[in-house]
Amino acid sequence: MTRIVAGVAGGRRLTVPPGRRTRPTSERAREGLFSSLGDLAGARFLDLYAGSGAVGLEALSRGAETATLVEQDAGALRVLRANAAALGLSGADVRGSSVERFLDDPGEPYDVVFLDPPYALAIDPVLERSLPVVADLVVVERATRDGPPTWPNGVLSGKVRRYGDTSLWYGRRS
Repeated sequence: MTRIVAGVAGGRRLTVPPGRRTRPTSERAREGLFSSLGDLAGARFLDLYAGSGAVGLEALSRGAETATLVEQDAGALRVLRANAAALGLSGADVRGSSVERFLDDPGEPYDVVFLDPPYALAIDPVLERSLPVVADLVVVERATRDGPPTWPNGVLSGKVRRYGDTSLWYGRRS
């Protein structure tokens, strides 16, 4: 079972897509992520490769003004839309698109950009492409064994937090 950890929707359950095409961020990792982010009041949050929407919806529950959730997989997108509708949090903007297509015209920069692509996907080209949408912070979730991403020029490597075999790498816009 996956649920929203805290905030106005804390404790509410989320549906996850069946099968192995998505890998929801664990509650423990989400709790660590949002504890490190602090106050999200008024923040613009971008969740790339959103899957069930757990991370972006958690951001809204904890006070983000908007959360754009980008997901390409049709099955995951149906679940994501249902989760967003069930929670009824204002500010959710669900986009059925590939990340690459979304990044062609993303609009205004986001305060926090969260990337959790499939582990088999090379992250460095996506990081490079996403740089224009990062106003402040980018967080990458990857298998710990894969090691840190190569941060593009304009992003300074920050802390890393490990949650079992998953790590969150933080980079700040310089």
